[in-house]
Amino acid sequence: MLQSRRIVVAVGGSVAAYKGVELVRELGRAGAEVRCILTPAGARFVGAALLRACSGRPVATDLFAPGEPDHVELAAWAEAAVVAPATADILGRAAAGQADDYLGTWLLAFPGPVLFCPAMNRHMWSHPAVQRNVAALEADGARVLPPGYGALASAAEGSGWGRLREPEEIAGALAALLGAGAAPRRPELPAPPAPGGGAGGLAGRHVVVTAGPTREPLDPFRFISNPSSGRMGYALAEAARDRGADVALVSGPVALPAPRGVAVRRVTTTLEMRQAVLDAAGAGGRAADVVIGAAAVSDFRPAEVSPVKIKRGTRAALTLSLVANPDIIAEVGRGRLATVVVGFAAEAGAGPEEAERKLREKGLDLCVWNDVRAPGAGFGTDTDRAVICDRLGAREDTGTIAKRELAERILDRVERLLAGDDSGAAPARGSDGR
Repeated sequence: MLQSRRIVVAVGGSVAAYKGVELVRELGRAGAEVRCILTPAGARFVGAALLRACSGRPVATDLFAPGEPDHVELAAWAEAAVVAPATADILGRAAAGQADDYLGTWLLAFPGPVLFCPAMNRHMWSHPAVQRNVAALEADGARVLPPGYGALASAAEGSGWGRLREPEEIAGALAALLGAGAAPRRPELPAPPAPGGGAGGLAGRHVVVTAGPTREPLDPFRFISNPSSGRMGYALAEAARDRGADVALVSGPVALPAPRGVAVRRVTTTLEMRQAVLDAAGAGGRAADVVIGAAAVSDFRPAEVSPVKIKRGTRAALTLSLVANPDIIAEVGRGRLATVVVGFAAEAGAGPEEAERKLREKGLDLCVWNDVRAPGAGFGTDTDRAVICDRLGAREDTGTIAKRELAERILDRVERLLAGDDSGAAPARGSDGR
């Protein structure tokens, strides 16, 4: 997952800075291309010459020094970034968006995924201000790998939470981040709508979208889930936002940054997602105009969850007892909790007739079918192949298209339904694909 990926490693001012050097070496051994940023405080612990020797590239240290790597070019080059060690000062400055040094400016210019790896005194890590900054960074779409428990730098401190994770652990977390989200980009602010371009067709509408997988725990270490990346749901949320809607996005665990201008509620289990959808559909006593269930919800959950890790021991097999989860989109559709209800039918063999069955049985207005085995479709891809089915029996085969374009086509149909057009015909599309 790290082979040939372009990674920026930023090293902050901590005794653990030597692990930042080891991380550069670890990523290089995994085949990544690495470039480094060294903060002034970090330079008190390790030298730029050492990082240059390990990475084979110039090290950025001073925003204004002649010959320094340009921060905008470096932001365009990188696919992901790791800040290790991330000190309390770095977390606070990044959370506040400060840009008076190289690292702070670069972080604002870089729209891709950032993994912060804190290291500090155990009392500093538990301080409410530090935890607020961590929460703010995560709300902005960054990922924070919490420090580990172990011996701290000062002998007087002994052990505690605050120890920087080992380079192998950090590299593994980065690989998982890239694998789950394939280097997601932080979305830019939408451009002003072109006259007559169709933007704004959902102005004033309340739209609820679900995205990503759900996870059903077996024990504190294991869960049942699926490989959904959440890209389809996020594309729908962003497209609805750009059409003027008030969007609530209920997201399972994904590596995608929160879309700007969208209220995001992150959940883990199917029961949590159900409650969040019901809350969002009636937020502030205001019923939803549209609910779109794009999440890959786990249909079953373990009947019992072990409070401790299930040990393999001498047993050769483990039998799990599963119970059915609630069908969220069916509950919304049958209860008519929104004017327009849209579902998805991700299949591995069944044809579009399965989407039509779901339309009838779940009370949906639209159902989008796709075969996850088809080339250019399925989990984690940028494109999809879909058939949009409506309640009157009409089908629209989209062919292979980008997920954002599929989102636009779905919302075209939603707008027609909201306007009271039940003709079932696919909307006419101009040469620009809208």
